[in-house]
Amino acid sequence: MRLRITFSKGGWLIYSSHLDLMRVWERALRRAGLPLAYSGGYNPRPKLQLARALPLGHAGEEELLDVWLEEPVDLEDVTKMTVPVLPDGMAIKELRQVDPKAPAMQTQVVGTVYRVTAEWEEPVEDVEARIERTLAAEELHHERRGKRYDLRPLIEELRLVEVTEGTVTLHMQLSARPGATGRPEAVLDVLGMGDAFARYYREGLILVDESGRS
Repeated sequence: MRLRITFSKGGWLIYSSHLDLMRVWERALRRAGLPLAYSGGYNPRPKLQLARALPLGHAGEEELLDVWLEEPVDLEDVTKMTVPVLPDGMAIKELRQVDPKAPAMQTQVVGTVYRVTAEWEEPVEDVEARIERTLAAEELHHERRGKRYDLRPLIEELRLVEVTEGTVTLHMQLSARPGATGRPEAVLDVLGMGDAFARYYREGLILVDESGRS
């Protein structure tokens, strides 16, 4: 049985690494008493699979985790057993069964959706002008780990959500493909807002399957 858990990650957990998060889930599912399926080999581990690593310091509002079980369990029972043992900052938002033979989620992720709130003092029209210039650019050269790349094709959507006193909130939909991943920090850089203190909220992941995007 393969379960897909949609969950949120916030609070102190935003400072946990990808490996830390996997350990948190493993510990919680064991405490819940679920019949976890294990990998083979000399060091068997529970078969868990996160769709995509969440960068350190980022909150996740609809993260995805696949869990394999040795035997079927009623979905309501899974929720009842698991919710009480989750740490503060983590909550299950949806639970559903998926085809055990479906492709790995990592291969299905094609985009990410972010809400970014930055401390920034500027009129609405100036922020909108920054966004218009960025979207109108044919190329947006950026550097990561010593390598230059074009960020522009990785920005699928970029718009202003809100400007309040001292903060700007942006909506971003970014490409997330092998070797071509858009990052919200890079978008702030090309907007000329890279020095601003910002909070990052990944609102969701976009997956593709045989029928198209979902």
